[in-house]
This record gives sequence, C-alpha cells and structure tokens, in this order.
Amino acid sequence: DFLPLKCDACGEVFCKDHIRYDDHRCSSAYKKNVQVPVCPLCNVPIPVQRGEVPDTVVGAHMDNDCKYNPAQQKQRIFINKCLKPGCKRKEMMKVVCEQCGGNFCIKHRHPLDHDCKGSSHPTSKA
Repeated sequence: DFLPLKCDACGEVFCKDHIRYDDHRCSSAYKKNVQVPVCPLCNVPIPVQRGEVPDTVVGAHMDNDCKYNPAQQKQRIFINKCLKPGCKRKEMMKVVCEQCGGNFCIKHRHPLDHDCKGSSHPTSKA
C-alpha cells in the first residue's frame, strides 16, 4: 500500500507505517483524543473541551479546583480505643457495651470482660 494518507489531526501526509498519531509524533493528536484525563492527586475526571490541551487543563485544576488533602490519606482506620484500663487496643468500628455504653475492643466487649458497672442486675458467666 503506497497510497499517501492524510492525518486527520495535523493534516500532514504519511505512509501507512507512520499514519498513527504516535508513529509520527503528531502535535495535534489532542484535538482528536476523546479520553477524559484524571487528576493524579484527587482521582477526579477533568472535562476537557475540544481544542484544549489536556495537560494545561489538568494543571489548572490542580492549581485551583483540586480537593486533594494529603492529610486525608494518612487518616487512621483504627481509632476506637478500648476503655478497659490498661488495654491499648483500637478497633475499626465502635463496639459499645449495651449496659454501660462504653466503647471496648473485641476482647473486652462483654460486660464480664471489662468489669461493667452500668447495670444493677448481675450478669452470669457463660
């Protein structure tokens, strides 16, 4: 196939081996590229209008509108500290005692395991 082919982005003429945008390093490929870029910081898709350079639009988003919070990535998951004296364990979810309303770890969740003083009726050992 020796027919010359015209690039639909830049208008230059190429052979079949160089007609792809990447093969001839087309500087106008962004005009035909319909992919939506994603902000590398906040992972939000950034809308790009035809004719705009995606890199500059994403850069402007990062400078002005980006909601990236570096402290958010360092938030701890295990924040619910056990109230049993001497226990330093933390759980991902609250484990609340029905009798005293305290927050405990899995090991101390039962009233007998944390010496519960919340209820007047005695609890029996299982």
